[in-house]
Amino acid sequence: HLAALVLARGGSKGIPLKNIKLLAGVPLIGWVLRAACDAGVFHSIWVSTDHDEIEKVAKQFGAQVHRRSPEVSQDSSTSLEAIREFLNHHHEVDIVGNIQATSPCLHPSDLIKVAHLIQKEGFDSVFSVVRRHQFRWSEVKKGENKMTEPQNLNPAKRYRRQDWPGELYENGSFYFAKRHLIEKGYLQGGKMAYYEMRAEHSVDIDIDIDWPIAEQRVLSFGYFGKEPLKEVKLLVCSVDGCLTNGRIYVTEDQKEMVSYDYRDMVGIDLLKKRGIQVRLISERDCSKTLSAMQLGCIAKVSATNKSQVLEEWQKDMGLSWKEVAYLGNEESDVECLKKAGMSGVPADACALAQKAAGYICKSSGGCGAVREFAEHIFLLLEKVNSARKQ
Repeated sequence: HLAALVLARGGSKGIPLKNIKLLAGVPLIGWVLRAACDAGVFHSIWVSTDHDEIEKVAKQFGAQVHRRSPEVSQDSSTSLEAIREFLNHHHEVDIVGNIQATSPCLHPSDLIKVAHLIQKEGFDSVFSVVRRHQFRWSEVKKGENKMTEPQNLNPAKRYRRQDWPGELYENGSFYFAKRHLIEKGYLQGGKMAYYEMRAEHSVDIDIDIDWPIAEQRVLSFGYFGKEPLKEVKLLVCSVDGCLTNGRIYVTEDQKEMVSYDYRDMVGIDLLKKRGIQVRLISERDCSKTLSAMQLGCIAKVSATNKSQVLEEWQKDMGLSWKEVAYLGNEESDVECLKKAGMSGVPADACALAQKAAGYICKSSGGCGAVREFAEHIFLLLEKVNSARKQ
């Protein structure tokens, strides 16, 4: 029995609740859980946590949850202690694949190959490494009267990068080990093997300054699911709660007013310039409001069945679902969010909509969420174009 185990303690000295903080619109832990689920090699997938919110997110991404004890949830607790506690409660598990939540560029293909090494080739432990081309020098501590010394180079004959194979370093993405090793107190031992990951997939988030860098790396090299990404041709946006903040102001003479963010208008304009159609949808009759906004977008108001409207538009335009993006925020948007190839919600969307979406904006509805989602679409289009060139 091969079990994937992600350790996700609630406490974090660097970034509070780091394991479920949104990275490129997805909770950090969601990236590795998606890869583990799609690898198809694990008999069970677990998250070991002491926090209710982490448990909720773990279950959303298809993992089972092991509630770890306070004894192994301290700042001083080690990964080995948490893994051994997990094994004490799950006697069916023979091999543990300890996957780090802080490695969001992990791909299923890596996990499949590692499972083969430990299940078919007889290795007792396998861990991930990355190749680096860095010259090392000995440390000279303050007050010491001595010179530094080269550790892995000859200064008189420095290698060119292309002439030097580099060195292997642990990158912390995963550690697979058989039960008998872990019970003896080892994550690495017995018949050992390393698995070399591609440098662009070796992203490890430890401090806050890494976050914006990691988001760019994930958008470029992350794993987005089994189906290949396609170029988006249509964005459908729910009006109330996405384009607006959902509030309706009523004057004394019973006229309705809503507010919108100019940044969202710019986002719509940028999408159109990139050849992406933008259409709007609403459950209520807001035709006067949309007319006043002068967005120049096709709109469907008083839509009692948004999914049906979306299907009609998709078929009329000859598009596959993968070419449709959808931005919604309510329960009535859930079916559309699930069908669309790219889906997003504002930060203040309802829980069901957030669960169904592939991207959760940092901005709230009516406060720049449309522009933010547009930027996300542009970044993923770059990923699609890059894949075509390769």
